[in-house]
Amino acid sequence: MFENLNWWEIGALLLVALLIFGDRLPQVISDGLRMLRNLRNMARNATGDLSRELGTDIQLEDLHPKAFIRKHLLSEEDEQAIRQPLQGAYDKLRSDLTDVHREIDDVASAADIRSSSGSTGTAGAASTSGSGTDVVAPQRRSFDIDAT
Repeated sequence: MFENLNWWEIGALLLVALLIFGDRLPQVISDGLRMLRNLRNMARNATGDLSRELGTDIQLEDLHPKAFIRKHLLSEEDEQAIRQPLQGAYDKLRSDLTDVHREIDDVASAADIRSSSGSTGTAGAASTSGSGTDVVAPQRRSFDIDAT
């Protein structure tokens, strides 16, 4: 909660709280903590009552509509039937991306002049890599600048 604040900012906030609440600051802090404890107890009791009424074990995270439907209304077969078309598309996309990644790696290794075996370092020299494609080394040019 306070990970974005440094110690000087926290101290300044405490000083402002002390100026606003004065002598009542300890009472305000204890009232806030008591309210937080009461809210936690109310949530725990409501979850317990709901679990008892539905006859199943419900956690607070299960009250999200998607999680509730998946856990309590769909059977395993229904969930697999819903996932099956999407799983096929996911597998195809993953294999396509793997192929593209492999091709990019091949092109990058073929274009890497430092790792090519036949490079002589002369201007315009072509070298071949292990994949059989020709890679042209960049030409070194020098320009004479006339100051006239």
